[in-house]
Amino acid sequence: MHDPLNCRRASDLSLPFAPAWDYHQRMDKLTELRALIQRQARLWPAPLALDGVHVYASEGATPPAQHMTEPVFALVAQGAKQTILGERTYDYGAGQYLVASVDLPICGCITEASADAPFLAVGLNLKPAIIASLLLEVPHSTTTATASMSGMHVSNATPALLDAVLRLLHLADQPGDIAVLAPMIEREIHWRLLSGEQGVAIRQIGMADSRLSHIGRAIRWIREHYAELLRSEDLARLAAMSVSSFHRHFRAVTAMSPLQYQKQIRLQQARVRLMQEPGDVAAIGYSVGYDSPSQFSREYSRLFGAPPGRDSVQLRATGVLERTGRQM
Repeated sequence: MHDPLNCRRASDLSLPFAPAWDYHQRMDKLTELRALIQRQARLWPAPLALDGVHVYASEGATPPAQHMTEPVFALVAQGAKQTILGERTYDYGAGQYLVASVDLPICGCITEASADAPFLAVGLNLKPAIIASLLLEVPHSTTTATASMSGMHVSNATPALLDAVLRLLHLADQPGDIAVLAPMIEREIHWRLLSGEQGVAIRQIGMADSRLSHIGRAIRWIREHYAELLRSEDLARLAAMSVSSFHRHFRAVTAMSPLQYQKQIRLQQARVRLMQEPGDVAAIGYSVGYDSPSQFSREYSRLFGAPPGRDSVQLRATGVLERTGRQM
């Protein structure tokens, strides 16, 4: 099993063979995107005027950070990042994008960045309603993807996708156009994703009766009731599956069992509380569902690399949770 506290550097992230004109078009758009992200990222922590859009820049590699990700499209313009989901590792760099199709507890770290070539990325929250409306208009759309239940995928960005992202970010300098043009471009980005390599996964986000949506209902229940006793029979019923089928599909989507998923949520919630409400570590452990303080401390240390009390002191000293909350 991968150690979430041991991120390795990304391997060769060169894009596969493509026609020369396609390659040069992609590189030109990436160059423009880098300049745009770098300029807009200097305004942080002031948010962009674009709802659900985030830019991120870092001049150095970062330590592994545990956090939750919602359905999101994250495109890297420069540098590289690694994301670990359960036992799966995803490395992606310039010109590649990651899509998370459900709420997932992940570990992420920037692996390639420097002052001369900072890590630059842009993210967009994915909206099931937009995907559903696109499916209604083009219900039999074809994609180049193969069926997969995984909740996370990495692909190469096409020039058309990069162009749409560029036009969306340019709207930050044209606030008068945002109300009219942003929804149109956001819809285009969803369409580019739906008709691309990850089309099968994107399609399931917008389908209320898809297996991914059924697993998503169970995931939401765990997130909202993480401190409660988890019963596989109840979750399987919520997902409209048999217990064995539910466990198989849940692991396919999240790369972990429901109990492992719940443990990740509990420990991440405990870490947030330790940052915000320093004090009785045992009481915080009980509040997130642990009956044994020693088990809480042991599992917390295994995930975050330090026992709860010591880690909370480091968190308050460095403000690490505020910084990692901006990562994608």
